Amino acid sequence: MIPPGSTIGILGGGQLGRMIALAGRRMGYRFHVYDPSPTACAASVADHFVNAEYDDTLALDAFAAGVDVVTLEFENVPIEALQQLECLLPVRPNSHTLGICQNREAEKNFLHNGGYPCAPFAVIDSFDSLTTTFAEFGAPCVLKTAAFGYDGKGQVKIRSASDLKPAWEKLGEKRAVLEKWIQFEGEFSIICARNRRGETAVFPIAENIHTHHILDISVVPARIEPSAKAEAEKLACAIMDDLGTVGLLAVELFYMQDGSWLVNELAPRPHNSGHYTYDACITSQFEQHVRAVCDAPLGSTELIRPVAMVNLLGNAWHQQQPPNWEMLLRQPDLKLHLYDKGEAKPDRKMGHFCVFGETSFSAFERAKRLRDTLLQNIAE
Repeated sequence: MIPPGSTIGILGGGQLGRMIALAGRRMGYRFHVYDPSPTACAASVADHFVNAEYDDTLALDAFAAGVDVVTLEFENVPIEALQQLECLLPVRPNSHTLGICQNREAEKNFLHNGGYPCAPFAVIDSFDSLTTTFAEFGAPCVLKTAAFGYDGKGQVKIRSASDLKPAWEKLGEKRAVLEKWIQFEGEFSIICARNRRGETAVFPIAENIHTHHILDISVVPARIEPSAKAEAEKLACAIMDDLGTVGLLAVELFYMQDGSWLVNELAPRPHNSGHYTYDACITSQFEQHVRAVCDAPLGSTELIRPVAMVNLLGNAWHQQQPPNWEMLLRQPDLKLHLYDKGEAKPDRKMGHFCVFGETSFSAFERAKRLRDTLLQNIAE
């Protein structure tokens, strides 16, 4: 076990890194953050900030010398950086896990070869192969870049053959994955934790509502049957074990009309849909991540009360003027989290808030009402 008082290095300085550091500080850990952006929001809560590119081998060596373990807060870190650091100290999750989760081709092949349910897919390496595969799958489909995509970025929906050429050109005519478009009942996610000794813990599954491919509201407990939740937990834990993940693994899922699950994507880190855990669970996903990467005993994932989490995007700022926070904070049990990300930009994640209810339904209705009121005030 890497005990409290040790120093954890985080690759990536976004809001997830910020919240990992804030949670770990309460336990006595110190944090060094590494990010190419000089305005990384996690830098303000770090004991030390390294502003360098991920291919700067000297900077990576110096970073490693000052920490006891390295983790990451997002997938878009070059695999070579992790491989360099792994020669020097523990890196959790490791380059093997990251290599699968950051590349859609590798991820889909891992799921398919492991017998895990996922949408029909094919690897595309030319426009000819795109045309042929689209004819086999039929419309609609979605074309995704093989590497580095999130929040709907790096993907294009193809509704007819006339969309093929523009879609291929939009993604840069690079290696890609074509997936059959899936008609599902809902989108869900489940976050698992695993430490080095193999202990595991699972957070309650979240029901996710997306707008323009970006998470809008997460509701917990998810409004599905207990048997479906149990099946999702079993599926997610099996994937985590097969990957050998140390840390967190978020598994995004489609719930089908026949009650079955399809795996959409994997993320080896804290997840946007797990922000509710900060306020509604005994142990947050961020504290659990620290516990897992330090090989400490895992905390309880018990849900204290039903909750709904609302993402706050840059669209909620009008001419860089923030929303009406007083309107939200009049709710005595509302929990507001802002990420200190500076300039508000469209679709940029600036913060979130959580509200509670007697049931999932009442929490969702309350969250939606507050969100709509906030946005209506901006429009006026």
